[in-house]
Amino acid sequence: MKLLIYSHFFAPSIGGVENVVQSLAAGLASLQTHDADQEFEVTVVTQTDAGKSDEAAYPFHIVRRPGLFQLWRIICDCDVIHLAGPALFQLFLGLLARKPIVLEHHGYQAVCPNGLLVHQPDGAVCPGHFQARRYHECWHCQKAELSPLRACVSMLFMFPRYWLSRRAASNLAITHHVLERQALPRSSVIHYGVGDLIESSIASAPHPVPRKLSFAYVGRFVPEKGIAVLLNASALLSKDGHEFEVLLIGDGPQRPEIESRIRRYALDSLVRITGYLGGEALAQVLRNVHAVIMPSVWEETAGLAVIEHMMRGRLVIASKIGGLAEVVDDAALTFPPGDSQALADVMKTVLQNPSIIEVFGRKARDRALRFFRRERMIEDHARVYRELLRTE
Repeated sequence: MKLLIYSHFFAPSIGGVENVVQSLAAGLASLQTHDADQEFEVTVVTQTDAGKSDEAAYPFHIVRRPGLFQLWRIICDCDVIHLAGPALFQLFLGLLARKPIVLEHHGYQAVCPNGLLVHQPDGAVCPGHFQARRYHECWHCQKAELSPLRACVSMLFMFPRYWLSRRAASNLAITHHVLERQALPRSSVIHYGVGDLIESSIASAPHPVPRKLSFAYVGRFVPEKGIAVLLNASALLSKDGHEFEVLLIGDGPQRPEIESRIRRYALDSLVRITGYLGGEALAQVLRNVHAVIMPSVWEETAGLAVIEHMMRGRLVIASKIGGLAEVVDDAALTFPPGDSQALADVMKTVLQNPSIIEVFGRKARDRALRFFRRERMIEDHARVYRELLRTE
């Protein structure tokens, strides 16, 4: 089967979608038929330049920044198209070529102009204004972040994007929360999957707890991730005389504001920004982290970083919101989104009772092994492609 996977962003770009698409493409390319032939001939198309990446290291073909005619030839030559998000032009061309399209929703771009279901300028969770045809609310929301002209263009593109998304052969949601929020036809859920990041013998071994506990945030530095909530909670605990440290692992446009807040709250001795880390560098730093905090204030669609930490057998502290709450379920400590005092109380509980770290670390890993294995993600996608091709 010739499978085209389109992802606007791809390696060497850094991000959750990029990681998932690369893992999925590699896994599908390794599947074999009963005759030991390659089942999927995978081509990844992206708008991301190669940079210094070694293209030969990938077990699939990559086409970067194709022209219109090259893209059309690739689409016409494939059997199934997988879109990592509702890319309007590629969605239109795929339907025009009468190809079965699997549309995977990593965000809310199909039903929300800003793709986050966050209403601006107040930053509140959007109740779904576009789907309810309250377009004036979407217009005001867009104007809070864009020029009037760009806001108008963004709104106009939403109508064909939503209409075309409803005509995909299969809409895949990464959590049940996303499925319910978007309410698109022919929808099903395929959770993210990650590899087993630690050996079972290491996972079952107790982690020594030092006198000073280490908390960490991993992800982009953007307002919706709620890093300000974590810093506020850290300031509250610091005033009470608690000893701990916080690592902010990542980077992004909000970094200057975060650095300013750290200085304003006199948290320089407690909070350290590492910048982006990946691979072995990230694993090395996380070995000394006792709890990972995800303080999102938006309806996170899933939270790949959280799944990875659960697979590592780490205690997760997360906002009880959106797909994030669904992913962690009862295998993490949770708090109301945006509530710094509640987060401080949870962190204080961990500081006063470190045995919680081991208990919830085991629960997190058990849940990850049950629901978020990479092999399961790959096979679930393969099953969807096979079924679509059989019904063509």
